[in-house]
Amino acid sequence: MLRNTPTPPAKGGPPPPKPSSHELRRYDLLLAGLDLLDQAIAVFDATPKLVTWNKAMLRLLDFPEKMVHVGTPFEEFARFNAERGEYGEGDVDQLVAERMAAARAFLPHYAERARPNGKILAIRGVPIPNLGFVSLWTDITEQRRYEDVIQRQNAELEARVKARTTELEGANARLAQAHAEVDEIAGALRRSEERLKLIIDSIPALIAYVDRGEIYQFANRGYAEWFGLTKDAIVGRSIESVFGAALYPLVVEQLKVAATGERVSYEYSRKLDNGRTVHARSVVVPEVSAQGEVVGYFVLSSDITEQKASQAALVQAQKMEAVGQLTGGLAHDFNNLLTIIIGNLSELKSKLPPGGPAGEHLDPALHAARRGADLIKRLLTFSRGQGLEPAAVEVGALVLNMAQLLSRSLTENIRLQTRLPPAPLYAFVDPHQLENALLNLALNARDAMPDGGELTIAISERHIPASLAMLIELPAGDYVQIDVTDTGSGIDAKLLPRLFEPFFTTKPFGQGSGLGLAMVYGFVRQSGGNIRIRSTPGSGTTVTFVLPRAVGATPPTTDKRPSPVQRERKVAGPVLLVEDDPEVRRVIRLQLTALGHPVIEAADGVEAWSLIESVPEIAVLVTDTVMPGAIGGRELVARTRALRPRLPILMITGYASDNALAGTAQLDVPVLRKPFDQDTLATSLAAILDVPATTEDLPPR
Repeated sequence: MLRNTPTPPAKGGPPPPKPSSHELRRYDLLLAGLDLLDQAIAVFDATPKLVTWNKAMLRLLDFPEKMVHVGTPFEEFARFNAERGEYGEGDVDQLVAERMAAARAFLPHYAERARPNGKILAIRGVPIPNLGFVSLWTDITEQRRYEDVIQRQNAELEARVKARTTELEGANARLAQAHAEVDEIAGALRRSEERLKLIIDSIPALIAYVDRGEIYQFANRGYAEWFGLTKDAIVGRSIESVFGAALYPLVVEQLKVAATGERVSYEYSRKLDNGRTVHARSVVVPEVSAQGEVVGYFVLSSDITEQKASQAALVQAQKMEAVGQLTGGLAHDFNNLLTIIIGNLSELKSKLPPGGPAGEHLDPALHAARRGADLIKRLLTFSRGQGLEPAAVEVGALVLNMAQLLSRSLTENIRLQTRLPPAPLYAFVDPHQLENALLNLALNARDAMPDGGELTIAISERHIPASLAMLIELPAGDYVQIDVTDTGSGIDAKLLPRLFEPFFTTKPFGQGSGLGLAMVYGFVRQSGGNIRIRSTPGSGTTVTFVLPRAVGATPPTTDKRPSPVQRERKVAGPVLLVEDDPEVRRVIRLQLTALGHPVIEAADGVEAWSLIESVPEIAVLVTDTVMPGAIGGRELVARTRALRPRLPILMITGYASDNALAGTAQLDVPVLRKPFDQDTLATSLAAILDVPATTEDLPPR
């Protein structure tokens, strides 16, 4: 299809030289390639007026076909768009004037526009030196939708060019028409060919044409540079010499299918000289002659390296999220089980004489149960179910204060170094969890350096721009970066994606639980940061994580004493214990009884509310947070507060997620997490009763 009218030769002058069939074919191949693109392309001269375009321009921009012809002024398109609301509300003349001014002072630009029909177009403008400019419109509606699905945390990953695969016979008809008009457009054809070459080289796509002998006849600049070649160097070379012996079998199998007249699409990857692996998606469209023979192949490719990386990151993030959800869901049941085990073992131990032979069995069992409780807490840190107490922490001072502890945790042949910033850097983080994370990383580094080495902890400020934020799943802004580097044995690259999984460890059996890095990962992510590990076998490992930056130190909190309304003398009535699990309820009842409290029990919120309404002697309410039935723990507390505002209340829970405690902060009620022992329960009760928890207050056992 020809979309421009050549300038006829001067009268009396010699006719323009007749172009060769090869020149005509190359020109028509360029035009046919443009019409195969999904992007809309338009070229304007310096006037500016329309010179050439492709079919996608009519389809994407909804311009009337009678309006689009050679010589249409740019102003007509701008006014048409303004009148139908493409530029938003405002004075039409003013909107048109602004765009005409920008067109006359044309500069390279990129913008995105939401159309009234809901479509989102990416608009790229590229000047053509001394000739005019080219505009490229791409429908990125689906690309934006896909980015929303993966939590808006990925960069622009969708390829900007997709091949159009229809109307091949129409393209052949346009080629025949071009041959009929060749005598009149010889001079204009050469100029148009140069313009089209410039346009195709400016398109962010990899375009080539290969004949049926597998020899390149054309390639744009992007395609040639993808293989590290120039446009001139790739023309005339075979596919095998360009792709190499390793990839050629894959490509030739696709060409065998395309040789039957079928369009094929495939993906491949290749390793660059610098060791980086890149990925591409290619579409091969056979060119079929009027006689039905395949005479060549149009190749349209796009770089999908970033998309592959994003998909891998999404799969890993979903995997870690699933493991975290599983961990949080199991924690409630384990906490209830451990409450029963620890409570019953403690009660049994209290009834036996000290130093007896049964202690040899009870003490290890209690120790193992408490280790299980600690294990659950570490798992909750991974699943982001454990509550944090963040504050503005001066990270350099924290590392210096930990230096002695870290040194004692390392062997004598490991040297600890710190690199701290010249000015204090504050991070908004839980200081105790940060200390635990650094200790875990130091112990991992120690185990990786059995023969000694060097451990370095470096702190620096880090700004994450918007262009990087989606890729690393963090908001743009300022962060504190911590690098923990060792000179140890390193980690195999195949194992790096699994290092943050709970119970996965590279250490020998019995030398690691596989929870250290999982805890660090959960803490960093819950704190609003991110973490990655770089390692080379034999060259050491670097763990890098960033935490949100704070402005300055958090002022110390004042001692919050109970108000006179909340102060209560030591309990003089029964404790109402509300717990839906009978075994857990029995254990807590025994603990309360041992502390000298009479106990009334209720199996759910409905039964408990009936008792609160009818038994005014109840002195303390101890209730589970989540219970079946019409009245849950939070609603029971809210009703009790309204009925008896001075009644001391303690909530208990075995759930991991802070979502289970949603709303308790507004109730101003302390929460005790399961499993807990009698001493911990005594301390919690003393706090709400405002009496000291001393052993003299306990009855003889």
